[in-house]
Amino acid sequence: MVVATIVLAGALGIVLFKGSRSSSAGSRSSFEGSIPPAGVPPRDFKLVDQDGKTASLAAYRGRPVILSFMYSTCQDTCPIMAQQIKGALDDLGHDIPVLLISVDPANDSPLNAKRFLLKQHVTGRMRFLLGDRAQLAPVWKAYGIRPQGQGFEHTAYVMLIGRDGTQKVSWPADKLTPGPLARDLARL
Repeated sequence: MVVATIVLAGALGIVLFKGSRSSSAGSRSSFEGSIPPAGVPPRDFKLVDQDGKTASLAAYRGRPVILSFMYSTCQDTCPIMAQQIKGALDDLGHDIPVLLISVDPANDSPLNAKRFLLKQHVTGRMRFLLGDRAQLAPVWKAYGIRPQGQGFEHTAYVMLIGRDGTQKVSWPADKLTPGPLARDLARL
């Protein structure tokens, strides 16, 4: 009787634990990064990349996209984030679109963006999207990003946008590692 009670209590504990981890979002609960509320639509944008080519989030509809905010002259956080994304793509075994949006329009020139991508060995794997403050400010606001400023760092996140155009998961820079990011990318 005691053994049966222990087994029953253990089984109930497993069921309750599994139930507490699931969400109304269904398969979204299997992501390792932070889950936004269901159906949060990303704001579309139209910006120019380091090569002068126009890019918009809508152009990638039907494909998963990695979206992040960086600046080209960064010496610490941004290079690490770029390397973590590169490592995740390597682990995944194939590339998916990566859009890096400028948080320092005064210094993020096409030349500096190209230098950043070259130095990180991600030329052709990532696009660095540029614009002036007026073009970038609505994008920053829509995604809750504080741009780079005098005496403070920008908000550093990597967001995964699903094929349906909604944000599925995000990773703060201090939690970003290639393995879990690659597993979340595979779930998209």
